[in-house]
Amino acid sequence: MRQLGRLIFIIVTVLRFGLDEVALSAFPQRWVRALVRIVTIGRKLDAPRGERLRQGLERLGPIFVKFGQVLSTRRDLIPLDVADELARLQDRVPPFPAAQSRALVEKAFGRPIDAIFASFDAEPVASASIAQVHFAVLKDGREVAVKVLRPGMLDVIDHDMALLHLLARWVERLSVDGKRLKPREVVAEFDGYLHDELDLVREAANAAHLRRNMAGLNLVLVPEMVWELCTPSVIVMQRMHGVPISQVARLREAGVDFKKLARDGVTLFFTQVFRDGFFHADMHPGNIMVSLDPRSFGRYIALDFGIVGTLTDTDKEYLAYNFIAFFRRDYKRVAELHVESGWVPPGTRIDALEGAIRAVCEPHFDRPLKEISLGQVLMRLFQTSRRFNVEIQPQLVLLQKTLLNIEGLGRELDPELDLWVTAKPFLERWMNEQIGWRGMIERMKNEAPRYAQLLPELPRLLHQSLQQGALPRESPALLALLAEQRRTNRLLQGALWAALGFVAGLVLMQAASRWWG
Repeated sequence: MRQLGRLIFIIVTVLRFGLDEVALSAFPQRWVRALVRIVTIGRKLDAPRGERLRQGLERLGPIFVKFGQVLSTRRDLIPLDVADELARLQDRVPPFPAAQSRALVEKAFGRPIDAIFASFDAEPVASASIAQVHFAVLKDGREVAVKVLRPGMLDVIDHDMALLHLLARWVERLSVDGKRLKPREVVAEFDGYLHDELDLVREAANAAHLRRNMAGLNLVLVPEMVWELCTPSVIVMQRMHGVPISQVARLREAGVDFKKLARDGVTLFFTQVFRDGFFHADMHPGNIMVSLDPRSFGRYIALDFGIVGTLTDTDKEYLAYNFIAFFRRDYKRVAELHVESGWVPPGTRIDALEGAIRAVCEPHFDRPLKEISLGQVLMRLFQTSRRFNVEIQPQLVLLQKTLLNIEGLGRELDPELDLWVTAKPFLERWMNEQIGWRGMIERMKNEAPRYAQLLPELPRLLHQSLQQGALPRESPALLALLAEQRRTNRLLQGALWAALGFVAGLVLMQAASRWWG
């Protein structure tokens, strides 16, 4: 019954704000325009379409606001007037009352607000779909930002997600692409991310983890958490001073190098994804500032860590190989990787898939960002994937969303940015570190504690087994030890040969220099 009520509310909201007219008016066909005139009969829709769309999404709740935030960064896909209006969803969602916010803070900490803070700004500095932020000063003089969760969010999200789960089941049953697109898995992923956002302690932990990862990069600032004042509904963090990245004129006046800023954004994205496997997945302009402090001038300031993405080593490896193959225009290798990873059926013709991928990607190389659209590329790739029954990977959906955010941001900062040229050296260096001699040494260092524990036990276990007459095939522990021993021997042998080769090379180079000298 609740789902039915929520569905009726969505329909009423769509009709009230004319969202159906906004969607249909984007199509140029005459019959669609005629349909628009029919459906708008008797309805007063005087407000601009962008304003109506923004108000409608705000009315519908956090899931729809998230959709509007992503859409606002895609000025290549939607009209500018709509994009400008949707940009207000990034940090200017109508706030809830200040008195209610104070009450929520006092409830979370179990004491009066004056006992916690020397001062507390009643008016929020930012208001988003999930929470709003107030500035405050602690008793010890530290400037902080207080993030307060919106009340009643859990019920709204649960109702909307229930509808999405129901819709996903219908799509999977009725659509010919239902199994390939995995709608239920995708919705489940989105459901998990949204519920994670409702636990602010989890967000604080995400921020702390990202802060550690980015510590030595000197490209981004991440606020430090005040852990003694962090609860599931309220968290307190270091206040960050900067200019929102959307205020381009102000940043340009301050002398910020936009070309460097765009390159740094690409570097940050690929570092988080491929080096760490842990990335900020909500990088719309409302969550990004730029520092003007002389000590950190021109660095990014990251905010709002409610949604983060994680990738396994296997995911990172396949993605890196795919990206590098794309950058080298080795479309045959891209096709082979899709088959090897199981993303396409094993009987797929490599040459046919290669030709289809080439037709999509080749026109977009050697062109600046202003002349291409990753969104359009992805749409064409999805069409190609449908033809070849490519299975959608739910764990990569969030990565695709983040990549689109990064592209939209890069387009605003430096339209001349060549995304391919900027990203290719980073990925090649990362791959060399993973599969080259540096990667081998790093893996040996990581495995050393295990070897130190296992190797002393090996003689005793072998002796026990020999006393029993034979190696027990049913002993998994012993077999694991033997496998580790063989692996260690191979690694040590490889390292020895590599060292001998290196020394031999040095000797030959010295001999040659003397000979030619």
